[in-house]
Amino acid sequence: MTGASQRIVVVDDEPDARAMVGDYLRMHGFEVDLCEGGGALRRLLEQGHPDLIVLDLNMPEEDGLSIVRDLKARTTIPIIMLTATASPIDRVVGLELGADDYLPKPCELRELVARVRSVLRRAALARPAPAEPASAAAPGGVRFGRMLVDVETLRLRDETGAEQILTRSEFALLKAFLDNPKRVMSRERLLDLADARDPDAFDRAIDVRINRIRKKVEPDPANPRFIKTVRGLGYVFRPEGD
Repeated sequence: MTGASQRIVVVDDEPDARAMVGDYLRMHGFEVDLCEGGGALRRLLEQGHPDLIVLDLNMPEEDGLSIVRDLKARTTIPIIMLTATASPIDRVVGLELGADDYLPKPCELRELVARVRSVLRRAALARPAPAEPASAAAPGGVRFGRMLVDVETLRLRDETGAEQILTRSEFALLKAFLDNPKRVMSRERLLDLADARDPDAFDRAIDVRINRIRKKVEPDPANPRFIKTVRGLGYVFRPEGD
């Protein structure tokens, strides 16, 4: 898929900032829709889902974090957050809610385009099923323990049939584990495999993503059986559990 066929929605309550980002993305071949807030975004989504959303977190009527929470509860649309605060708290909360990336605001527009393309690549790579997964294959997905990962819909199902949606970034990271069972991998290696490297050196971003996955796949996330921490080295995935 080329950039010309990819549709981006920019959500920002500041008209000048919204227009500037939109114009720059259009200049680089994307189709762009502009929204001034969460209400306008939801009305737009009723007409169809875009390929990606660029979302300002600091808006007066409805803050961006509540929009992220709502969208990720019912869609897998990739989201890049823009935050004007220097504190990493918004970044961490946004990532925990399922956002795929973030940039400080005002952002360097060339970097925004690079982040957009990176997140879109991750989304595209997450769609096909793994060619030869190291873990056991099962009809409709990849199984480990009590969980079945549906590689077409990015959903997790347990043995009772209960489902959860994986975000694109969660799926990319889980796929890295599925393809490398029983192998200790550093944070650096996981960032490379999941194409989730953060140029701002926010070195605990991978921990946030892993904690999100644990909440979805582990019977007791506080005492993980499948995705284990190896102190001083990184993480290891054990398909059979402890």
